[in-house]
Amino acid sequence: QVQLVESGGGLVQAGGSLRLSCAASAGTISKYVMGWFRQAPGKERECVSRVSWNGDFTRYADSVKGRFTISRDNAKNTIYLQMNSLTPEDTAVYYCAAGVSWNSAFDYWGQGTQVTVSS
Repeated sequence: QVQLVESGGGLVQAGGSLRLSCAASAGTISKYVMGWFRQAPGKERECVSRVSWNGDFTRYADSVKGRFTISRDNAKNTIYLQMNSLTPEDTAVYYCAAGVSWNSAFDYWGQGTQVTVSS
């Protein structure tokens, strides 16, 4: 089991950047595939990106390819989401999650951090 805490959200102007962090307050992330999800008001939750156990493999939603980068530091028990060229459409609550395998549902979730992009 792992407990996850996101940070780094906030208000940014369109075209700006933010870096989200997700740290494990209990447990170790090295056992898990890690992912970032987001949910905007009135929209379904979307998987933004995921990263394999050792960071060798990543996957991105088409909407963020080329702008967002996921990474992980297992020694620090933390994953990151670098978000560049932000647009108002990126406004959402961002969640990190941990799963036991690449294609299965994620089992553990953080509480979320709000990202708001102003035009």
